Amino acid sequence: MPFKMLPGKFYRMPVNFGQSLGPRQRGSDQVLFSEHGPKATNIAVYFRTNKKKLEALLPERFVMASDPIACVRATYLKEIPWLAGRGYNHMGLTIPATFKGKKDLVTGEYLTVLWENLCDPIITGREDLGYPKIYCELPEPVLHAGKMHCTASWLGFKFMDLHISNLREATAKEIGQFSNPESEGVLTYKYMPRTGEWGTADTEYVTLTPFKDPYKKVTELWMGDGSVQFHKATWEELPTLYNIVNVLSALKATEWLGITIVKTVGAKDYSDQRILM
Repeated sequence: MPFKMLPGKFYRMPVNFGQSLGPRQRGSDQVLFSEHGPKATNIAVYFRTNKKKLEALLPERFVMASDPIACVRATYLKEIPWLAGRGYNHMGLTIPATFKGKKDLVTGEYLTVLWENLCDPIITGREDLGYPKIYCELPEPVLHAGKMHCTASWLGFKFMDLHISNLREATAKEIGQFSNPESEGVLTYKYMPRTGEWGTADTEYVTLTPFKDPYKKVTELWMGDGSVQFHKATWEELPTLYNIVNVLSALKATEWLGITIVKTVGAKDYSDQRILM
């Protein structure tokens, strides 16, 4: 007898093994998200750059929300409940932007790309949430003599270096200067191609992850100086990523604005993700 999908449950391929497990659907009695986990270290580098080059990364119905300030953020996660205590890392670039839809007018941080070093969150994030997630190697930061160094690579080719120096403890007010008070959350553009009709979308729309998180608690705040460099690559070096990396390598900083390091405990499950119209 063929299997049937259960109403009220969601599925990802392969669907014939039953409902899919992950951050928003349990496979055990364990709590998947709470104020106790995961633990995260968020490292963000802010820089002013060419406005036209940033605007070229925005989809239709988006406009820049403020000065042409880009943010490269690397996040290192540990003790994730839905991964039974394991962790993973991710890194992406955001642009302050406003989405002007037929019904929604939302200002937020538009996520252009998000690299992660584990398949499970890539699949669930792309399919469930509409995040532009792709794979790369993201080792833990190296901290030595008061300086920090983060890298990203793909099969041995290093395409990103992030350097931090002059670290000092900071206050919430100091960290807040890097945030847009009108920002409502993370904006993404979900796109899935239609099989057999190449060049046609099976689905495409804008999504919003609201910033509000009842579980997240800040435990440490740091500030300092920093910079980030994306290294131009050839097709042979990054066969599926060089087009992305080369665009980012062309975003030259006209002013480095500083870095923040925010350590947190706890997180929501992102089930408040919604489509914007």
